Amino acid sequence: MKKKIPGVDISSKAEALGLPFSEEEWEATPIAVRHFIIEREKMLIEHEKTIAKLSKRVKELERIVEKVTKRNSSNSDQPPSSDNPYHKPRVRKEKGKNPKRKKGHPGVRQQLLKPTKEHHIYPERCECGCCEFEDIQHYYTHQHIELPKVQLEIRHFHLYKGKCKRCGKEQKGYVSSEYRTGYGPRVSAFIVELVGIAGNSRRMVQGFCNSVLGLRMSLGAIQKVIERGSKAILPHYERIRDKARSSKVNHVDETAWYKSGELYWLWVMVNSMIAFFMVHKRRSREAFKELIGRWEGILVSDGYAVYKKWVNSRQTCLSHLIRRAKGLAESSNPELSRCGEWALKELRTLVHMAKAPPSKGEWRAFYARLCRLIGLYRDSKSEAGKFVRRIEGEMDSLFTFLTEDGVEPTNNLAERTIRFGVLWRKRSQGTQSDKGCRWVERILSLRQTCKLQCKSTFNVLVDAFSAYFKGQKPDLQWLTKLTAYSTL
Repeated sequence: MKKKIPGVDISSKAEALGLPFSEEEWEATPIAVRHFIIEREKMLIEHEKTIAKLSKRVKELERIVEKVTKRNSSNSDQPPSSDNPYHKPRVRKEKGKNPKRKKGHPGVRQQLLKPTKEHHIYPERCECGCCEFEDIQHYYTHQHIELPKVQLEIRHFHLYKGKCKRCGKEQKGYVSSEYRTGYGPRVSAFIVELVGIAGNSRRMVQGFCNSVLGLRMSLGAIQKVIERGSKAILPHYERIRDKARSSKVNHVDETAWYKSGELYWLWVMVNSMIAFFMVHKRRSREAFKELIGRWEGILVSDGYAVYKKWVNSRQTCLSHLIRRAKGLAESSNPELSRCGEWALKELRTLVHMAKAPPSKGEWRAFYARLCRLIGLYRDSKSEAGKFVRRIEGEMDSLFTFLTEDGVEPTNNLAERTIRFGVLWRKRSQGTQSDKGCRWVERILSLRQTCKLQCKSTFNVLVDAFSAYFKGQKPDLQWLTKLTAYSTL
């Protein structure tokens, strides 16, 4: 006789076992067949459980695939450079409109520069053959621009030595510190401008100097000029740091960086007039404290946990929330789509309030709708519930821009400012030493600060090199000009 199945009594009634047989049929069934039927039923139950688990897993994977395939820079936090080039939306061009020009953009026109030569052109001959004219008036100025022939200013210092007539000691003539490096302030500033400001590689700078200037330089010589430039702009960097830490409002962001292949982080603290960069080994609270020093102003940032714990006033980036809401709105799940569309509409309305402050009635209606959205989805275990709980957790920092002057509703300023650092990382894979990290944070701070203040980086670099070669302090007065909103 076959071994009895554990936990199953084959003598039980068919109804008790849940089998579709009458009691007479079950009793008339041989024992071996009963064993087989019960084993098959047990196997079917296990299979049904497995199918249920796999179905649940398939739905989760389908949701993940849908999220990944539809995810891009417009509905998530990923950068535009990671977007799939085959899935980018096509822009339809309307007749008579330039798709690249935004509405209300003033445009850029060529300005009349101070002329080095002037030519006055008068009418010579009329179609009727007359050569005499009256009522002569100026009607237009045509500007022609050309580069002069590039001619390097080269000085040779012939050094001599001789013996003292009194003591017989040999004495030598030495070049003053101003000319000792071999490259003057302007050519040094030009090289630093090409590398640190324009973002060219050292080899490209080497080829450019040889082709345009007729100056043959080794890569080592270019590197030495860069290292001198890093030391020359150190006072500017320190002044920028101090000014950023004394501002009322600051936008903060961070991105990955690499030093010799090891993961580091590039941090930025920027406002309307100053941009301060720092390369740090960590993305942590300690790194954030090292960036801000004793600053206690209004922080504009994304939803990184370290920023959420800021004890002072803070404005969370509404653009991040809008992108997340857009991602939910594009979901095939009806619940997620409804929540996303609703949240997207309300968040865009909130951002619009920065330019058109609401009346009391408009504000109350908006706040009531937002609270209703949160209350409706708060207890949901889906992505919609997670999103509205995030909004609820950020309620204290959603509306700071409405009550504080100089505060923007988004962190776009920091993201645009750090973009050049991201391109640098992609281009050069980071830096190779601590000295390289110091160079990056200093030149990026100078570059972006000059850009914010519409100041020529080349002129600043020339002044910095001139002061450095002479052992003097550079002119830092221009860094003291800040707006009322950016200074405490």
